[in-house]
Formats: sequence, structure tokens, C-alpha cells
Amino acid sequence: MDGNGRWAKARSRPRVFGHKAGVAAVRAIVESCLRRKIEVLTLFAFSSENWSRPRTEVRALMNLFMLALQKETAELKANGVRLRFIGDLSRFSTALREQMLEVQAATAVNALLTLNIAVNYGGRWEIVAAAKQIAEAVLAGRLALDAVDESSFTRFTTLADLPDPDLFIRTGGEYRISNFLLWHLAYTELYVTSALWPDFDDAAFALALADYAGRERRFGQTSEQLKAVS
Repeated sequence: MDGNGRWAKARSRPRVFGHKAGVAAVRAIVESCLRRKIEVLTLFAFSSENWSRPRTEVRALMNLFMLALQKETAELKANGVRLRFIGDLSRFSTALREQMLEVQAATAVNALLTLNIAVNYGGRWEIVAAAKQIAEAVLAGRLALDAVDESSFTRFTTLADLPDPDLFIRTGGEYRISNFLLWHLAYTELYVTSALWPDFDDAAFALALADYAGRERRFGQTSEQLKAVS
């Protein structure tokens, strides 16, 4: 969800103004997913590299997280949204971490939309964390070394219970993945838009979905093979 700062700068406002507008955009896209019966949405909210931003901006983001959780929990529950956080939560304050866990627990039984929020997350961090867990399992005798393959590795990742993403949307016009879901995006379709995140509304989302619908997903096969199967 890139572009909050640039969106605010274009309006001669502080960056936190853009982050607040970004929260409103999140709400709109969640509502759009529910209407379209999209079952999983994963949003990159705060990367492990974002701690290097100015201290005032990081503090404002943490406060915004807390306020958003307090404000949105009831609506998420009412609309069947299951909220989960992926990333290393240990660096957050105790109060914020407890709030995150409370919301996860309160929405755990919801099934219309799984909303994953990546916070203090990095794709390389996730792969290293999974590798450490696998090494521990092998040393403890719970997993045979010969049994370690792509399938077993996936079971140790943060989204192990979900299918790989179909579509990756990058707002703000940057052509890079920025350390997001590196393991899971192997065959995901990529879509880049110049729209800044606060401007990414239902209409912009519809354009991304229409573009995706026109893709041919071959997963290593040829077009002829896919046609033969269908």
C-alpha cells in the first residue's frame, strides 16, 4: 500500500495525514472484497525496514494502528472478517501487541474474508524464521531431513493454511516487490498502478481485477497443454 506520504506531500500536509487517508482506503477495499466474495486479502502495512523512518512518523503510525483496531473491531466481527497479523510482533509495545491478539481472537471464527495485515514483516525474515523452525524440528526428531521439501517448508510459513496469492497489486507506480511475501509470490500475477494508495478505490481495484481476469496462468505449462486439459 504505497504512496501515503507522496499523497500528503502533494497536498502540503504532513505524512501522517496521508496515513490516515490510507486507513480509509483500507476500509473501502475490505468492503469491496466482501461485495465481490474475495476470500483472502493480505495488506503490507508496516515492513521491518519501516522502523528506520523518522521517530515521529513511526510513533504516529503506532498510535494510528491502535485507534484503527479500537474503531474497526466491532465492524469486522459484524461483517464476517477474520483479522490476522503476520510478522514479528515482539517489537511492538505490550499494549499494542495485546490489542492485536485480542482482535485476532475476537474475529477468529469469521469466515467470509480472511484479512492478513503484515506488520514488522519482511519476506526474508519469514523465510529465515521458517528455516529455523525446520532445523529445530529436524534436530528434535519431529521431522526427517529427507522430508523437507517445498510442501513441508510452506507449513512453517505465516500463511501456511492459505493458498498462494493469485494477484499482487503494487500501488504508487514502483516496480518492485519490496520484500513482501517472497516465498508465496512465486507464481502470483503482478499488477502495478501509478495510483497512490489513498486514491486506490473500488474503481481502481476493478481495473486490477479485470486485468488479472485476462491473464493466462500457465504455471510452467504451455498454452496448448492448458487448452487440452480444459
